[in-house]
Amino acid sequence: MVGLFFVLGVAAVFLLTFRVAGLDSGGPEEGYTVTADFNNIGGLRSGSAVTLSGVRIGRVSNIAIDDTTFAARVTMKIHAEYDNLPADSGASILTSGLLGEQYIGINPGGAMESLQDGDRLPLTQDALVLENLVGRVLESMTQ
Repeated sequence: MVGLFFVLGVAAVFLLTFRVAGLDSGGPEEGYTVTADFNNIGGLRSGSAVTLSGVRIGRVSNIAIDDTTFAARVTMKIHAEYDNLPADSGASILTSGLLGEQYIGINPGGAMESLQDGDRLPLTQDALVLENLVGRVLESMTQ
C-alpha cells in the first residue's frame, strides 16, 4: 500500500510540473499560424504563451533563424476562435514579472482585413534583456 501511494504521489507531482510549466499541449488545437521576426527574443522558447490583452490566445510553435536577415523567426499557433485579429497587428516579447517567463503579447492594429494562415506580423518589439539594461546603467555610472 505504501508503494502504491508513493507511485501515485510521484505521478501527481510529475503531472503538476508539466501543467505549471506549460508543457501540456492539451491535444491538437485548431487554428492558424502566423510568424513574426525579432532581432532579439531573449529567453522566449517554443511553447511560450501568445496573449491578447492578458488572455492566452495561442502558443509559440517554432523558433528558427531566417537565412536572409539572420533574425529570429517566431511561428505562433493562434486558436481558431481568434480569427478576426487585424492584419496590421504587432507583436512584443514581454516578461511576466521582473524575472519571469517571457511570452508574446499581440497588439491589435486597425486594419479591416484579418490575419490569415501563414501571414507575418509587420510590427515587432524585441525582448528587453535585463543583463543589457544593467550593463548600460553601470556603463553610464562609470562615465
